Amino acid sequence: MSNAALSDVPEGALLLTGATGFVGMEVLARFLERSDDHVVALVRAEDDDHAAARVRATLEGACLDAGAHADRVTALAGDLTAPRLGLGDRWGELARRIGAIVHGAASVAFDLSLEESRHINVDGTRQMLELARACQRLRRFTYVSTAYVAGDRRGTVYEDDPGGGRFRNAYERTKHEAERLVAACRDEMEVTIVRPSIVVGDHRTGWTAAFNVLYAPLRAFEAGIVPVVPARRRSPVDVVPVDYVADAVHALAAAPEAAGQTFHVVAGERASTVGEIVDMAGERFSSRQPRIVPPWLYHAIVERIVEKRAPASARRLLASNEVYFSYFAMRVRYDDARARAILEPRGITPAPLATYFDRLMDYAQAARWGRRPVARPRVGRLRATT
Repeated sequence: MSNAALSDVPEGALLLTGATGFVGMEVLARFLERSDDHVVALVRAEDDDHAAARVRATLEGACLDAGAHADRVTALAGDLTAPRLGLGDRWGELARRIGAIVHGAASVAFDLSLEESRHINVDGTRQMLELARACQRLRRFTYVSTAYVAGDRRGTVYEDDPGGGRFRNAYERTKHEAERLVAACRDEMEVTIVRPSIVVGDHRTGWTAAFNVLYAPLRAFEAGIVPVVPARRRSPVDVVPVDYVADAVHALAAAPEAAGQTFHVVAGERASTVGEIVDMAGERFSSRQPRIVPPWLYHAIVERIVEKRAPASARRLLASNEVYFSYFAMRVRYDDARARAILEPRGITPAPLATYFDRLMDYAQAARWGRRPVARPRVGRLRATT
């Protein structure tokens, strides 16, 4: 694992942000296993030694031999929110070495203020685009966005839809704003935008590093103490496993035909509904399952009853899940025809949630929903078909 020696980085290297995050660590693994690229991982850290230690731990967490890839990864301490990414004099040297950028770093917190979220997601992306403009040999800028830049829409959202409208939270709004910055650069550089939906654990093992969104209400279901949940049984819940997302990001970042386009990395027509997920949870957990009530009824009447009569533990769980409830009352599906046209011939398809739901729950329960460290199950990694 090299750190500050940018002079040792070969020209045409890949710059990856977010490499130590849930999706990013899987993307890093794909580039190391399926390409010959040298990867520069820009990591929020005190210094390059700390950055190198974080990347080494990330590789080990991904069940990779850090030593086997040490000569192909350069860890670089940086900061998306600082001028010139906190790189100082190294900015120009890095720009001379980089041939491709995959920008996946972002704050995914739903409860940040708009100002805080913009500082990371929008200003950070603006900084990355400035670096991209300085790269004389840049082949592609790939931006990992989210399907939820569409906001609170109804009907079918297509991949060429620019998004916008009413947003549920600052995360959605700032990812939309950042994506618009990237899209506006299409005349200056080759750009690919990738929009995943709700990302859950590996479909083969159930492993996850992030117990949010879908996991939060399922944890409440397991506890059996939440009497009601505001949702619509027929609402689609678009969920994709992290291995599919990482496979897709890697493939689309390299595919010549993906240049200049936006892709939904989603379940699409295969998405489960709230009712189907509740039924799967009912079969899985022996505890009493909550009633599903329409959001308008919950907020008009039921919420006040719950506040008066439900136990304190139930009220706390409902309050902590409030930021996720709107995702279980949606009336939208995301079309992914363009993504499938590129990914399916390469053998990359999303598994239906029902086929790996129990594996997700096995891992979540073993890890006590993120409160207890559990070693990641090892699985054989396969090279993507071409």
